[in-house]
Amino acid sequence: MTRSLTALAYARPSALETAGSGRSLGLETSGGRTPRGAEARPRFFSGFLSSPQVAARGLLAVADVAAARYHQRMRPGSLDPVVTGNGDRLRFESFSGCGGVYARLDVLSAGLDGAETGHGTTNVDVNNPLREALSRLTGSDPLHLRVGPDELAVTTLDGPVVEKKVPLPDRWLRGFAEAQVSSAGFDLRAELSGAEAVRFLRALPRGRGPLWVVQQGRTLRPTTRPVPGAVCLAGPDRLVALERVLRHATALRVYGPVPDGAAAPSAWEVELPGMRLTLTLSPDPARGFSGEGGVLEALATEEAAGDAELISVLLAWEPRIDLADLAEQSGLPVDRVRAALTRLGTAGRVGYDVAEAAYFHRELPYDADRAERHNPRLLSARALLAAHAVALDGELATVVSGERRYQVREAADGRLSCTCAWWADHRGGRGPCKHALAVRMARRRVTVEAAPAAAGTGAGAAR
Repeated sequence: MTRSLTALAYARPSALETAGSGRSLGLETSGGRTPRGAEARPRFFSGFLSSPQVAARGLLAVADVAAARYHQRMRPGSLDPVVTGNGDRLRFESFSGCGGVYARLDVLSAGLDGAETGHGTTNVDVNNPLREALSRLTGSDPLHLRVGPDELAVTTLDGPVVEKKVPLPDRWLRGFAEAQVSSAGFDLRAELSGAEAVRFLRALPRGRGPLWVVQQGRTLRPTTRPVPGAVCLAGPDRLVALERVLRHATALRVYGPVPDGAAAPSAWEVELPGMRLTLTLSPDPARGFSGEGGVLEALATEEAAGDAELISVLLAWEPRIDLADLAEQSGLPVDRVRAALTRLGTAGRVGYDVAEAAYFHRELPYDADRAERHNPRLLSARALLAAHAVALDGELATVVSGERRYQVREAADGRLSCTCAWWADHRGGRGPCKHALAVRMARRRVTVEAAPAAAGTGAGAAR
């Protein structure tokens, strides 16, 4: 498994401090991107939290996920949460070490009281002393929040004094991207009141096996099969981070794809005063998001690459990206804008918010382009294409891989099936196999090469 060490440099450790009768939470930032370009320590917010205890527990929940490995429990490793300023809110994101749980705390405008929120994305230091201090935080006294160095530090600090070096596996980067793609296919499946949410979540079994749940009246009931409206809950113990905020919950919303009989990802959103905490779970505790393959179609086309470059110029750290507006500004149809956003998601440049059913702009503060460069199936498909291993024949195609020949068939709805073992095992549920992906790329190449000839024929006929 390819991995690298990522260095996170902070001016000082984040801390919860008491000065006189007031309290101040200073979250230190590492290098990140803003509208002004790359900055060593960007500053996003300085003001007050409307619900300080709730925000503290929500931030701890995000940090819990960053430090967790829910499958094959080992010594925990933690990549500090990512914070994005979107002008009207702060988003804190993390991903579990096992690659199967994505967490995000959205502190909305109603949860912030102070200066305007800045724009940009960076890592934020959440160290063990800070975790302990946040765990002890009680009462409703005002809490001042600072994200980034204070004004004095901006002008006087000339170098990092705290540095963390953490491993950053390629599968972690791919998983971060795939979680966004999966979420974009979710719909709201159930909604519970805060009291019902507490009862349901506290009664969940602690086993790691998959469950199916469906809304019945004011609560959720388990079911043995994926009936209409049901949501897959794979590994109920992976929702443990929500316990941090349960006493403050005002509602629970559950999102998932249309049930098709197979295990599926799901998102669990707890509504809190002025904020939302969301956990997105992979289809199986032993199966992280990195192998889901939902981004491969978008990565395989050069058309999407060009579209993504155009769309990226139009992004402006919006908290909610409007597809119709982007289509109008770019001159592209909505489906190509959506494919471009999927591709940008693989580079960490957009996320997806199930609560608002919309993408949002952010720029992950590390080389997330590795998620594309080191994707095994994508690399294998390109190698097959370069080796001229794909032969097209109408709706059928033959792919020579090693000593074997595989048949790839295109259905009327455009879906590809293959005779390989990967397809037999997953039936397309984890994205295309390398053979189908190579065929898709070959068909698109033929279409692109045929377009100029067709245009020339049309011009000649016109004359």
